[in-house]
Amino acid sequence: MRDWFESLEPRERLFVSIGAAIIAVALFWGLIWAPLDTGHRELQQRVSTWERSLAELRPLAAMPQPQSGSQTASAAGSAQSPVVIVDSTLRSHGLGQPKRSQPTPNGIRVEFENVAFDKLVVWLGDLSYQYGMEVQAGSLSAATSADPGRVNATLTLERSL
Repeated sequence: MRDWFESLEPRERLFVSIGAAIIAVALFWGLIWAPLDTGHRELQQRVSTWERSLAELRPLAAMPQPQSGSQTASAAGSAQSPVVIVDSTLRSHGLGQPKRSQPTPNGIRVEFENVAFDKLVVWLGDLSYQYGMEVQAGSLSAATSADPGRVNATLTLERSL
């Protein structure tokens, strides 16, 4: 191969050298650089997806974590009337006063108007976890306000203990 290359004219050697360099660069690009670059981009996309998911889950970190003594929390809440429980937990969750609340033989019926759906669901979860109160009947409808995520709700809550 070396003899063949040295037998070429200087101008031909130049063309062959440039062609070999172009082929070497193309092989490097196609076999090494491009796969590494594609892998790097895919990894960046995965990281950004995880970051978005983490940002969406951060509000859940503020929620109370389950404790090993959940039986005692339910037992302490069972001494309080449903009206007192609902009133105190509504204020602590920033839901304000319901449009109407009416005691029932086994619980309480609560009506909301133009309430934030996400706050309502978190409140219901806390009622269930801390006080053993479950939704026995309910209806939800979209609020007529222009704000997205707002609902009108009528819920009947009873203790499941």
